Amino acid sequence: MSVRVLVVDDDALVRSGLTLMLDGAEQGAIVVVGEAADGSQVPAALDAHRADVVLMDLRMPGTDGVAATRTVRGRTDPPAVVVLTTFDTAPEIEGALRAGAAGYLLKDAEPARIVAAVLAAAAGEPVLSPQVARHLMDAAARAGGERERARAALALLTPREQDVVRAVARGESNTGVARTLFLSLPTVKAHVSSALLKLGLENRTQLALLVHDADRV
Repeated sequence: MSVRVLVVDDDALVRSGLTLMLDGAEQGAIVVVGEAADGSQVPAALDAHRADVVLMDLRMPGTDGVAATRTVRGRTDPPAVVVLTTFDTAPEIEGALRAGAAGYLLKDAEPARIVAAVLAAAAGEPVLSPQVARHLMDAAARAGGERERARAALALLTPREQDVVRAVARGESNTGVARTLFLSLPTVKAHVSSALLKLGLENRTQLALLVHDADRV
């Protein structure tokens, strides 16, 4: 079954290029079901077209990508959101991820990387470009205000859940976590779901951010 994608960008040429690229990917693995030129158009577009992933620009003239991401993730059974933007400053990256984005890529990413990110997000895996990951690490090294809150939140988890969450924060897939911690795949999935529920978070990327906050020095 094809992954259904909604493309959101205020540049019509970018939307057209992304649509052509995604529709041509991996023998029908992805199909673009709709487009939106502004964050305010996203709810109606999702009402009209069921999507698995929203590919979201950040800076748009009306409702920006962070606010639109928050709206998308507040829906019942929401699609995953992957941000695709030219902006890689720490406030924008963290704002988008804390709003619920499962991934954050820059527009200079290779087409294959964008395709892989969409497929990964549809499968529940987080995706960050290398540049974005470095920004998050740098921000974690400089900041300390969220550290105690994050540590207190992680303390709500069982030791095994903390092991799983820290493996997730390292970017490991469920299969990788299972192999590393000698757990069954269903057990890993259960621990991830339990941690998300206890912490009031929506996805693995937010779990990773929490770990980064807790480990700030």
